[in-house]
Amino acid sequence: MSARHQTPGLMIAAPASGTGKTTVMLGLLRALTEDGLAVQPFKSGPDYIDPAFHRAASGRPSFNLDSWAMEDDLIAGIAAQVGGADMVLAEGSMGLFDGVASKGASGNGASADMARRMGWPIVLVLDVSGQAQSAAATALGFSSLDPGLPFAGVILNRVASPRHERLVRKGMEAVGIPVLGALPRRGDLTLPERHLGLVQAVEHPDLDRAIAEFAAFLRAHVDLDAIRLAAGAAPQADGGKLPAPPAQRIAMARDPAFSFIYPHLIEGWRRAGAEILPFSPLADQAPAAHADLVWLPGGYPELHAGTIAAATTFLSGLRRHAETRPVHGECGGYMVLGQGLIDKSGERHRMAGLLGLVTSHAQRKMHLGYRHAELLVPISGLAAGTRLRGHEFHYSTIVEQSDAPLALVTDAEGAAVAESGSHRGHVTGSYFHMIAPASCREAQ
Repeated sequence: MSARHQTPGLMIAAPASGTGKTTVMLGLLRALTEDGLAVQPFKSGPDYIDPAFHRAASGRPSFNLDSWAMEDDLIAGIAAQVGGADMVLAEGSMGLFDGVASKGASGNGASADMARRMGWPIVLVLDVSGQAQSAAATALGFSSLDPGLPFAGVILNRVASPRHERLVRKGMEAVGIPVLGALPRRGDLTLPERHLGLVQAVEHPDLDRAIAEFAAFLRAHVDLDAIRLAAGAAPQADGGKLPAPPAQRIAMARDPAFSFIYPHLIEGWRRAGAEILPFSPLADQAPAAHADLVWLPGGYPELHAGTIAAATTFLSGLRRHAETRPVHGECGGYMVLGQGLIDKSGERHRMAGLLGLVTSHAQRKMHLGYRHAELLVPISGLAAGTRLRGHEFHYSTIVEQSDAPLALVTDAEGAAVAESGSHRGHVTGSYFHMIAPASCREAQ
């Protein structure tokens, strides 16, 4: 395949979670957009919350890129969604080099994988709390660990004083690390969080004002011209494709209780000609009567269990559809397909009753990690035997599960996972969030 020009970009990364890279990412997106640039955002890794914040900050849809779950064709297809953009900003996940032990489709899932592949230099957001010149040792280690990874420089975060900044800069200068900005400590520039991460963008009471404050903060303390000049790119092969739809007309639950679905799936389904028919269970809306498939994404049904239990129009419409056509639920959607959902206070709420499943948030346990699944039965247009790659992240536990398993599920290292999903009649569901099909060649 021939090579094509790639829009220049940067990877906003960090040594670890909690260093402030999301604040930097959102502030840069908005500030550069205010300066007249069309900035295309991406998110490295399996995160279904951050892309909505990226879109709010930039005005452009954001997509996930994941080297463990995605093969070359899918990565190329998603990376091609930069039409008309002047620049790319990608937000890393966890620490820059953090991934899983076993290589997946094209890498181990680390942000460094994607930055290296795309030729995006690293901007390392470095929390310098409690240190001065010693911060240079961290920056030097990250800049030199992988000689094939381009490194643009650092943005210092949580700087205590002008003197503190001078000392940190002196250390960076000594080892030749460019300082692209220095952010004073600000306790008020945060976004609210809950058990699965940030409170969703759609639920934030004044998101645009918050992002505007981030942008003003970044504009005052970061060299935006240097950021623009640091962007780079590697040549990319022509081609690429997005996932095919599992049905022609897909009724998609979309509201604060059902929002965790990867944007590249929706984009691929639409581009292939599928019709996405959104509806809101929280508003007691039934899925479209003419839909071929009902899809309930993950989200926060545990926060709205009473409302869902009382949504008779939604539940009766869902049951009616399941009599003749497929219904699928992922994670939170899977929980709603069951007999009951026990909230964190211990109260049980009646759900759709389409699967023999009872889940509990009163018995909390974190389940987190990549998943590989081989379907034992079809999910609408996804045939039995199809191999899927995805991700699982939830705190609820299964109390009862009486149906046959949906898939053979393993983690990233090949160990069997007990949460196999389940099926009954036309209804399927699992805790597994699909990211991409895996080819038979790659999955063997």
